[in-house]
Amino acid sequence: MPMSMDDSDVQASVPKGLRIAGALAWHFLLSIAALYVIVTMVGYLAVVIIPMSIALLLAALMAPAVARLVRMRLPRGLATAIVLIAGLGLLGGLLTFVIVQFQAGLPALLEQFNASLEQIRDWLINGPLHLRQEQIQDFLNQAIGFLQDNQSALTDTALTTASTIGEVLTGFALMLFILIFFLVGGEGIWTFIARGVPRHVRNRVDVAGRRGFASLVSYVRATAAVAVVDAVGIGIGLWIVGVPLVIPLSTLVFLGAFVPIIGAVVTGSVAVLVALVTNGPVTALIVLAIVIGVMQLESHVLQPLLLGRAVKLHPLAVILAIAVGLVSAGIAGALLSVPLLAVLNAGIRSLLHEVDPDPDKVDVLHDQEAVPNSDTEKAESGGSAGSTASSSAGSSTAGSTASDEKAGDDPERL
Repeated sequence: MPMSMDDSDVQASVPKGLRIAGALAWHFLLSIAALYVIVTMVGYLAVVIIPMSIALLLAALMAPAVARLVRMRLPRGLATAIVLIAGLGLLGGLLTFVIVQFQAGLPALLEQFNASLEQIRDWLINGPLHLRQEQIQDFLNQAIGFLQDNQSALTDTALTTASTIGEVLTGFALMLFILIFFLVGGEGIWTFIARGVPRHVRNRVDVAGRRGFASLVSYVRATAAVAVVDAVGIGIGLWIVGVPLVIPLSTLVFLGAFVPIIGAVVTGSVAVLVALVTNGPVTALIVLAIVIGVMQLESHVLQPLLLGRAVKLHPLAVILAIAVGLVSAGIAGALLSVPLLAVLNAGIRSLLHEVDPDPDKVDVLHDQEAVPNSDTEKAESGGSAGSTASSSAGSSTAGSTASDEKAGDDPERL
């Protein structure tokens, strides 16, 4: 008892504000330590986590097509095989087309590049700098000597690049393997995971996971629409000003736009460099203005209208997520940061606001399914939006018996 009284006296002698600050600091340090452990584990298992995350993104992209084929009474395995072969064929065709077109246009690009170098050399000699031919040759000799002195480092970099290519191929095989199982048995995988949650909160967690995947489906759809607009806008601009390789450059912009903001900027910079080499600085400035204009259209119209509606994320949150992902995990982090944020946002909102959740009523292939019931009920009081939500809920209730019978064969939910 005396020890207890002494402890209570010491506790009472500490100012209340200091006790609160100490408690906050202690919890903050614990949170930071837990986050550090999680990030370290993710970095250690990146070879597995990154392919699995990309497979989940592709599953969100391909799930609607698989569901459509299943509704046409095709077996789910056959539908998955058709969609996978078509998707991989399309991606491989796009990449092959870009590589072939660049190879076909490479001689012309080299010729234009040599002509541009000649113009730069004439400007250095006859322009305001008035450099001598000997000075230019000395600079070239120094550059060649630098390359020769660092030949071993460049060789090591090439070997590292070859090793990286091997890791990429291994990751692609793992991603493809995981993607097949996500498309074929995504419902069973998620059901198995949800069984590990205590029974009294299982429905809430189940619905939150489905809301998160619905948000991911919406994100992929919106990103694809933004990528198409970026590619078409920049491609039309390149065609108007007469830059060669319009179609492969537009295809690069389309593929790069799946990394929000940064991807289209990088691929647009490639278009500016091609314009500089082939058509000169004036055309390059025009192409730069076109790229900036398309980026402004994306960031101020398309991103808020499409991505903002689909995943309910503020543009600042998108930019910060991309920056953190790029710094922490490079290109893969920039690609996966915004989808992860969208899934977490939808899942947490569902956990906080869901009213009487019913997993059987969540159809993850519809945009409104990422919205918790409480938000839907608020929308219902507004009129037409509520009628859409209520009709969707009614049709889901009417078909609950049929959905229960084919729950194991329904590819629309992951």
